[in-house]
Order: sequence, then structure tokens, then C-alpha cells
Amino acid sequence: MSLDPAHAAHILVVDDDPRIRQMLARYFEGEGYRVTTVPDGVEMNVVMRQNSVDAVLLDLSLPGGRDGLDLARDIRATSDVPIMMLTGRDDVVDRIIGIEIGADDYIAKPFHLREVHARLKSILRRRQPAPAAKPAQEEDRIIRFEGWSLNLSRRQLVDPDGAEVELTTGEFDMLAAFLNHAGRVLTRDFLMDLTRGRHLEAFDRTIDAQIVRLRRKIEADAKHPQFIKAIRGIGYIFTGKIG
Repeated sequence: MSLDPAHAAHILVVDDDPRIRQMLARYFEGEGYRVTTVPDGVEMNVVMRQNSVDAVLLDLSLPGGRDGLDLARDIRATSDVPIMMLTGRDDVVDRIIGIEIGADDYIAKPFHLREVHARLKSILRRRQPAPAAKPAQEEDRIIRFEGWSLNLSRRQLVDPDGAEVELTTGEFDMLAAFLNHAGRVLTRDFLMDLTRGRHLEAFDRTIDAQIVRLRRKIEADAKHPQFIKAIRGIGYIFTGKIG
């Protein structure tokens, strides 16, 4: 079913191939989205400065000396907008780097439009804000640990000083998985299923990369973590105190 155009998400497509841009624009506009397409990072930055963007479909190989990984770094420096990388490269290293930077998904060309749409809807659905007011019986579900608060309803993380800490979709899902299974050793396969799904072609090292980024945000010393600890050859365990 198409989205209500009056409340359509704004999708920014960054790809140097005009055929790809046209194909994605035509498809997503047909599904009720608002779509803007640009060929490079220069125009991408202009659009993002002047408009509210709900998701970026970002080609990895771009002209002008700056590829999609560079642009993803630029986006992550100022925004946690979802990034889906579209690329003709099939290099595991590129995928790992993309996840390290903060991409929410990665799909190789040629792709099926329905699959791109399904993944995009999943990302956007997880990022939808909670209603401003809810009945008492539907209060926010909050998990607290060591002075931190993770609001599962509003998808917000607040540090012990009361400041909100921005998390990407993947980082939030990863932390929620650990808190919901605190004290249990979670294998990489289990974390893939909980946070990204096997259809997203996750790799062990992408899980490791996400955990490194998450540690940098919640640990006092990411190199000597007190919350998320590695269990050699198995996976990870959350050892912080819940409640």
C-alpha cells in the first residue's frame, strides 16, 4: 500500500547514473514518497542543508574524487539520518567500512526494487517517533543501566548527566539486544538475527564494527569496556547492572 503523500517520507537518492536515479525516483514516487535525486556529493550537501531528509540512498562509487564512504562520513558528522548504500562493488571490506561509518544497510547492484523498498520501510519504521501523548497503560518502556536510560518506545538513549546520545538504527538495536539479554553471552549470529537479519548479508566483522562504535558512545574507556565485553571465540556479553 502506498504512503499518504501528505505525510510521505523524503528520500534523497545520490547516484551518478541517471538511469538509476530515474528508476528509483519513479518507483518510490509511485509508492507515495517524496524523492529528490542528485548525481554527487556537492548537490547532496546542498539538498541536506536546505531540506529535511528522512533517508539517503547513497551510491558507493561517485565521481569527483569523493566516494560514498566519504559522503557517509560527512553525513554522520552532523546527522543520524538513515543511510542505505547502493553499490556495484561486492567487497566485504567496503561493507565493513560502511557499517563502521554508520550506514544502516548495504545492498549490491543489480537490486530488486521491492527489496530496496522493504529494507527502507524497515529502517524508517524503526525510526518513527513515538506519539506525543499516550494512555497511562501504554507508558514508555525504559531500561536503565548504570545511570543510563534507554527508551525503547521513543528510541532514545540518555546518559547519566541527562543528555541525549544519538544512536544510529543499528547501534540502538544492538544496545537494546544487549540490555534485553543482560548477563547472557550473545553470539555474533544471534546479534545478526536480532539487529539486522540474515537477509541483510551481515558479517561477523560488521557486528564487531558496530560494537566498537557503540562502545565509544557508552563506555568511559572504549578500549577497556566495562559494559560490553568480548568472549573470545563466542561473542559478547553485557555485564552492566540493569535497573
